[in-house]
Amino acid sequence: MNSETDSDQLHAMASTAGYGEAAEALAEQYENVTFDEVHREVLHLFPSRPSSVLDIGAGSGRDAAALAARGHRVVAAEPTTELRALGRRLHADQKIEWVDDALPELPELTAQTRRFDLILLTAVWMHLDERQRTSSMARLVGLLERRGRVILSLRHGPVPAGRRMFPVSAEETISLARRHGLEVVHETQRADLHGRPGVTWTRLGLQRDAGRELPGIITQR
Repeated sequence: MNSETDSDQLHAMASTAGYGEAAEALAEQYENVTFDEVHREVLHLFPSRPSSVLDIGAGSGRDAAALAARGHRVVAAEPTTELRALGRRLHADQKIEWVDDALPELPELTAQTRRFDLILLTAVWMHLDERQRTSSMARLVGLLERRGRVILSLRHGPVPAGRRMFPVSAEETISLARRHGLEVVHETQRADLHGRPGVTWTRLGLQRDAGRELPGIITQR
């Protein structure tokens, strides 16, 4: 942002700003690339056996559907009503549990005390400001099973008009993850699949340390 006023306006926007109005076009864009293309660098980090998976910011359900087709038990958390409706319709043939929930609090899933073997965040982290990223990391750790993994992508580059996005770096994210008991098991950079000028991505794989006690989590002896 170019001024303090612009920054204040950005913080005041909803994290989902611009997504409902553009849901149809965005769903077409998301579905135009495959799960394997999007996640090619981190495919080895996904569970090989049927596992519990949470896809946060599931969008059109492309990834949730691919994971469900591989036998995983998938919860798709998507706060944009229009995208949830499209996802249910586009992937009605897959068993996906859709929920209206979002970071930084994820109140629905947190209230259910759910735990997941894998949490996937694709093009989500940049919608959270610094304070929200800190609380979100703690929330993610609280939802992970022992040795559970988080796979997330960090978007770098210009912010589209009408969207709420903040600069995010691999260094900050890794430091934050380590402070919350996650170890880094993967880091790669790549160009934008859609060829958007100036846009690049970092892919991170994070894993919970099974031997570390975490706040709010009771270790079974």
